[in-house]
Amino acid sequence: MAMAPTVKVVLGSIAFGIFWVLAVFPAVPFLPIGRTAGSLLGAMLMVVFRVITPEEAYAAIDLPILGLLFGTMVVSVYLERADMFKYLGKLLSWKSRGGKDLLCRICLVSAVSSALFTNDTCCVVLTEFILKIARQNNLPPQPFLLALASSANIGSSTTPIGNPQNLVIAVQSKISFGEFSFGLLPAMLVGVIVNAAILLCYYWKLLSIEKDVEVAQAAKDVIAEEDVTSHRFSPATMSHLTSMNSQDWSSAIESIPQSPALNGEIVHVETLRNRISYSENDIRSATSDGTEPAKVSNASKELAGVGGISQRREEGASVRRYARNASWINGMKEGFPHHSLEEKEIPMGRWKRLLWKTCVYVVTVGMLIALLMGLNMSWSAITAALALIVLDFKDARPSLEKVSYSLLIFFCGMFITVDGFNKTGIPSALWDRMEPYARIDSAGGIAVLALVILVLSNVASNVPTVLLLGARVAASAADISPAEVTKAWLLLSWVSTVAGNLSLLGSAANLIVCEQAHRAQFFGYNLSFLSHLRFGLPSTLAVTAIGLLLIRNY
Repeated sequence: MAMAPTVKVVLGSIAFGIFWVLAVFPAVPFLPIGRTAGSLLGAMLMVVFRVITPEEAYAAIDLPILGLLFGTMVVSVYLERADMFKYLGKLLSWKSRGGKDLLCRICLVSAVSSALFTNDTCCVVLTEFILKIARQNNLPPQPFLLALASSANIGSSTTPIGNPQNLVIAVQSKISFGEFSFGLLPAMLVGVIVNAAILLCYYWKLLSIEKDVEVAQAAKDVIAEEDVTSHRFSPATMSHLTSMNSQDWSSAIESIPQSPALNGEIVHVETLRNRISYSENDIRSATSDGTEPAKVSNASKELAGVGGISQRREEGASVRRYARNASWINGMKEGFPHHSLEEKEIPMGRWKRLLWKTCVYVVTVGMLIALLMGLNMSWSAITAALALIVLDFKDARPSLEKVSYSLLIFFCGMFITVDGFNKTGIPSALWDRMEPYARIDSAGGIAVLALVILVLSNVASNVPTVLLLGARVAASAADISPAEVTKAWLLLSWVSTVAGNLSLLGSAANLIVCEQAHRAQFFGYNLSFLSHLRFGLPSTLAVTAIGLLLIRNY
């Protein structure tokens, strides 16, 4: 492609430069508007500067990619509601045999789940859970956070729905879901193993330190196992179990109306309040007498300190027993002598919940089968999303509000901006000079191409890199042999995805893990840029090289 007029080249470069700065550094002091607004600004400047026409800007937006991205996000939201990620979390902690075993499990679970549910979703829902598990077992969180982010990036390279750049590649190349997945599966499996081995080498001594039994037990007391395994995740917010003090319980008890018992006596709801008051007095008297906390009565322990969760369970059970008694009495008045209405409704509610969760899993599996059969990926994902919305049989607004519409808007602006930059002729001119040295018919050419993709993915981000190089790499491979085109696309997918592990800014998954870990309410941890780079650089180079060998021989 010939170079455009000088004015168009300069103005197009300015628009793309503004987009690049805001995409890589979304909080720059002189214009802190974020990535999404930055992409729209770049697109608007391309049209205002007349680098492209409004009609060309609309045509640049790839609707199949947006449809596929939207559909997979909706499916992920309903999978989260169906407790899929809670089960993944339980799998991490089930019969764990220490830090090394936990790290290997995180690498495997993160890789598989990111391939099926996108790497960003995997990192959002598993980060805080991993922090809790590390605290519960008195382990340093850094190796596990690195394992989550890096394995999510590697695993997401396996499928077209694993990450945004794969969506672009799958739609543009028209490679089937099965051919895409099986072509990269060997590289992904070996890459995850190599990545885990490097992590173990880096943190072997740190994970081999014997835990202090008393400290570990104290951590388990602070974070009860049920609190960890029943943690509910949400892509937007994360809720936590909170304890209630005696005043909260007193106010809650007072809100329960008193009803006459069956034998004519009054059911006294003062029982809970008296028990709480007695336990608090017991603790205060034991403390004033100089008694050690370990000697306090078991009833007091259950209501204070370490036994706070047991307190909530017992008192909650008491409230539920009272409610059942009241409901049973009302049932007697209505002519139901043996079972309360609540006791009849609870099993029915559980069956409905189980049936709905089963339907969610069946629809998701059906979507994957449709993708493997080669059906249209965008419409398969949208159909699955709408099927889940209909099966839910309630207002879909709360679920749809969890979809990242800012990401969809970001893609729209990015499509227009990159298309305008391509029309300046700069990318084509640079590729014409580099193409003779980056042909995939030789080991040296593959190495040069991989290095270019690696650098561009960390400088310009992986999705713009794929948009800029995809068609050109495929055309260069087609000149060698039609059979080489598929390998060229797979190579581009592998390198651009694994390149995200190089630095903390290399991929959105890394930033999500860093931000989620920093914002964790009780388990906050700062993952620094240098600590990530020390591991990311050797891991990225090793995993990329090994994957290229496996793709070449596939």
